[in-house]
Amino acid sequence: MEQLIFGVSDFVAYLNQTLETAYPYITIEGELSNLRVSKNRWVYFDLKDENSSVKFFGTVYSLPGPLEDGMVVRVSGNPRLHNLYGFSVNVQTITPVGEGALRRAADLLAAKLQAEGLFAPERKRFLPYPPARIALITAGESAAYADFMKILNARWRGVAVDHYDVQVQGEPAVPQIVAAIAAANAQAEVPDVLVLTRGGGSVDDLAVFSTEQVTRAVATSRVPTLVAIGHEIDISLSELAADQRASTPSNAAELLTPDRTVVLQQLELTRTDLNEALVRIVAHRKDWLDQQRSELNRGLRLAYQAAQFRVQALRQLLEAYNPTAALQRGYALVHSGGTLVRQVAQMKVGDTVTVTLSDGSATATITGKEQG
Repeated sequence: MEQLIFGVSDFVAYLNQTLETAYPYITIEGELSNLRVSKNRWVYFDLKDENSSVKFFGTVYSLPGPLEDGMVVRVSGNPRLHNLYGFSVNVQTITPVGEGALRRAADLLAAKLQAEGLFAPERKRFLPYPPARIALITAGESAAYADFMKILNARWRGVAVDHYDVQVQGEPAVPQIVAAIAAANAQAEVPDVLVLTRGGGSVDDLAVFSTEQVTRAVATSRVPTLVAIGHEIDISLSELAADQRASTPSNAAELLTPDRTVVLQQLELTRTDLNEALVRIVAHRKDWLDQQRSELNRGLRLAYQAAQFRVQALRQLLEAYNPTAALQRGYALVHSGGTLVRQVAQMKVGDTVTVTLSDGSATATITGKEQG
């Protein structure tokens, strides 16, 4: 049999072709060791068990958050033989495995994000109440979606809901949720609030909501966020980064909307109060108008009486100044040449004058005069 001889580069290329055909994408679970980050970009580590160790290479973007040696993780990627550095697996995703590893990874990430201020209370925004449009990110076939929509429609109608159907656990969940948050923020008609929710589950099931990618996407959303993951005792990092947290999907709908039955009762009470207040106001204004009418009538009577007194006084004054009245008292008016004679000096002996009395006039000739 003829011996098959490869050049070094040919062997590397041939082996990589074989790997691409036989094992294009693999997932390996093991204990993390020799974890190191180079130039804040490249990640190197090994996975090991009691008997073996495999090298891995990737970028910091594949990290779900801070990790440390000793954690059990599940890594998916592409096996490759490098021309210079030997065999390794090019990392696509890294997922902590087991409750202990998941909690430790969440604790490390929480400490990192806490130091950055992502959970600070002063970052929290108020949610519109009730919102006119909601971006709902959850699995469309889930109980969480059904519960949220049932409570929302029962409590308050007329809210538009833009549903983003995503997986809420497993490897595809993280990029789908991050993409849905970005899409909701990019809508032409921006929603009033973004709701990210799912029902309860194991620590593994809920782990995607404590990844760095999802937590940062929630924290940086320009649309105010409400996150409700699992049950009341389950608190994910994305809930800590959200503007508000709800204990369950149903509780999320309750926090966003009032109960229309209660609102209608309150409106009925308000209508009754307004009617009673209106009756009181009308009665008060009627009393005030009656009082004003009485005061106006009294004022008019006083003004009329004062006017009467003034007219009487003026009449008496006019009567006092009326020359006819003086004539009736025995006085006379003397005119000479059409001019009223006021002094004896105005007349000469022989002048003809007209004497006006109360009942007529007479003509007389001056035969003599005497000045006092």
